This record gives sequence, structure tokens and C-alpha cells, in this order.
Amino acid sequence: MQKFNPTTVFYTPDALNERGKQVLRTYPDAAQQELVQHNRLPALDGNHYQVKSDVLVLGRLKTLVCRGSGRSSDFISPSLANGCLGACAYCYVDRNKAVNPITLFTNTEEILLAVDKHVQKQAWPKVPNQTHAQYYTYDIGCNSDVSVDAAISDGVQTAVDFFREHPKAFTTFATKFVNREMLSYDPQEKTRIRFSLLPQQVSKLVDVRTDSLAKRVSAINDFYHAGYEVHLNFSPVIVYEGWLEDYRELFEQLNQVVHPKLKEKMSCEVIFLTHNQWQHELNLSINPKAEELIWAPAIQETKKSQFGGINVRYQYQLKAQWIRQFEKLQQEVMPWCSIRYIF
Repeated sequence: MQKFNPTTVFYTPDALNERGKQVLRTYPDAAQQELVQHNRLPALDGNHYQVKSDVLVLGRLKTLVCRGSGRSSDFISPSLANGCLGACAYCYVDRNKAVNPITLFTNTEEILLAVDKHVQKQAWPKVPNQTHAQYYTYDIGCNSDVSVDAAISDGVQTAVDFFREHPKAFTTFATKFVNREMLSYDPQEKTRIRFSLLPQQVSKLVDVRTDSLAKRVSAINDFYHAGYEVHLNFSPVIVYEGWLEDYRELFEQLNQVVHPKLKEKMSCEVIFLTHNQWQHELNLSINPKAEELIWAPAIQETKKSQFGGINVRYQYQLKAQWIRQFEKLQQEVMPWCSIRYIF
């Protein structure tokens, strides 16, 4: 994983608990500037990529709400952070923002207390479902990449410790980075890491500034041996000429790499591409080659997201056909990896 070394750190005064102060000490050469609100930044110099490299924001998350999910998890935890070092061409977190630096929330303990209060209100024992047979599952990485966040502060390790000891709660996150420092966290199978994988030639084009497919695949067994529950995240599935052949190659690679014991328990999730008009327009200026692949009006239709945004997805009938083709190929090549959900 590339080293994050911001040149400017913005902060709100209420973010400067011991964790926030430690982050400032971690980057002694960075200029420091106080903010009134973490989500109201001054005008920033630099393009989309430069801001992600050069700027870090420290804030205190005040809206401590757990939201329902039902797919990657039962619930989505209040965010440990927002934004990412990566700049994937399809990332929903970057939509509607000209620039989107990492904002790290330093009040991790308050966030985890909100999770604890929330889970204690749920019926127990939990009714088993596809998210987990025993524990209520909380996704801590919906708005950021947890592997990157863990390289900035101890907030992620604190969260892993919390879920390891909690009698009812379990955590999960998807990642496109490999942070080997996290191998020492001792999650004891109470944290699920979902490695996001796309075929190599596509990943190089759209997974901008993330770790390579080879690094992610090679880390799978290491995280399994370190005590993580390891799943796969085939997301987003992008349809183009030859896409199924490329997934066959990826599946065959996983067949060779994944440890036999892990094959007995590994599952995956599959999410076909959802795009966005505003992001399309931004990508035309910053990543036009990727846009040629992911913007395909002839086979796409508009879709209103669960949060009210207007996005673009593959046409319903075509997508249903492609889902069947994906499932058939996956069952043929790597039947040991059950699909938790696909859409």
C-alpha cells in the first residue's frame, strides 16, 4: 500500500482528543489549519488526485446512527472515516464532490458506544441470515477504505478489539488495499475482510491508485491465517466484450491460490456496476479511458438509489441474463465459494 503523507491537515477543535493529537504528531511537516466544521473546507488547490494525496481532515462525527443494510451486513455503522486514498472511477463516495479528501473521525469510542447501544436493542439470539448465522453484523467501511484508515490512526484497531470481545456484534469491511500491519490485530474471526476483485485488465483501468489485483489475491491466505474471516467482493461487475472470459481467468487464479481450509468457509458477494451522471462528467476530464468502459447508455437505464440519488445501472432484462451467466461460470469454476447475494 502506498504511503499516505499529507501536506495539509485540517482539523476541528473537538477532533483533537489524544487520537487526533497523535495523528498531528504523525505528520509533523504538514501544515495545520483549524476548521469550524469538518465538512466545510476552504477552496483547495490541486486536482481530484492531488487533493486525495495531500489533504487530511480530522473531525468528530456527531451523527451516530446505525442504518439498516441487509446485504454486506445487517447494519451500517457510523463511519470511522469518509473518503479514500484511492480514486476508483465508479466510487459512489466521490459522487457530487469535486474533491474528496480523507476525513478521519477521531471519536472512535463514541462511535463504538453507539454500535453497542444499537445492538443491545436487537432481539437475541439473532435469527440466522446470510450476513451471519450468529452475530449482528456491522459494516465499518461503507464510506472509506478501512485498510487506509488503519494506517493513519489506531481507530481501526480499536474497532477490531471492540468487536472481538463483543458477545453479539461482528464487523465487516471491503477493501482494495493490503495493509499488512493489520495482520497483528488478532480479530479471532470476529472481523470479516472482503477483498474487492476485478479482472486484471479492468482493475488497472478503473481501480485508480489502489493496490494491484496480484497484491490483493496474494494477501487472502495471510489474512485468513491471521484470524480474519475472509470473503470476496466481486464489485463492480462491468460488462464488456470478453468479460466472462476474464472472470474465468480470475476464478481459475483464485482456485490455485486460496487455501483448502479457507475454501471450506469462504463466500462472496457480487454487485453489478451502478454509475452516475455527475461522476460520468467528472471522469471525462480525469479518467476518460475508464469512462469508455463504464458509461454505456445503450445497455443502461436510470435508477433511483435507496438514498435518493439518480444513478445509472444495466438494463433490467440484460442484467438478469448476465447474472445467470455469472452464477453459472462461478459454479463451474469455483463452486466452493458460495454467493451470499448478487444484484
